[in-house]
Amino acid sequence: MNTAIPDFNTQLADARGYLLKFARLQLRNEAWAEDVVSETLLAALARPQAFEARSQLRTWLVGILKHKIVDLLRQRGREVALDSGSDDDRADPLEHMPFKAEGHFAEKPADWGNPEQDLKSRQFMAILEACTHQLPAAQGRLFLMREWLEMSSEEICKELALTPTNLYVQLHRARLRLRECLELNWFQTPQTR
Repeated sequence: MNTAIPDFNTQLADARGYLLKFARLQLRNEAWAEDVVSETLLAALARPQAFEARSQLRTWLVGILKHKIVDLLRQRGREVALDSGSDDDRADPLEHMPFKAEGHFAEKPADWGNPEQDLKSRQFMAILEACTHQLPAAQGRLFLMREWLEMSSEEICKELALTPTNLYVQLHRARLRLRECLELNWFQTPQTR
């Protein structure tokens, strides 16, 4: 009897909470999140030999989960209702940009310190996740599809029946809101690390 299998099963069970959190963030639908996490764990249990320890188990599982999420979005993408946005969202995005006429920043952006070091921080990731949850549902979904699931812009436009211009405007707005949230909640507060 292989003693690595119970250890593998235990590690899978331990990773379930993290995978659920990741799936909920991506899908914003509890039932769908439960489904993709179950499918991910079943796939891992069906082929434990596929895990060759070239990465951490959690990284391998997230890779499987990403594919399951993309498959689910393709299958059920039309079932999610995107809000049409408020009148404020339809305003000219360039109107509120902090740039001078020659294209330079009107105000120097806040110093973000050492982003590579901050990306490694669990606290930063928790704040980034909270900021992502604060995005309007449509923007959050588009941002997660593009940046975390790494779907191509063309694929997102096709799945959600968006024009490329609309997609880029929504992604731009999402990034601006994330930037503002991160500056308020992470970069401009004293760090106690």
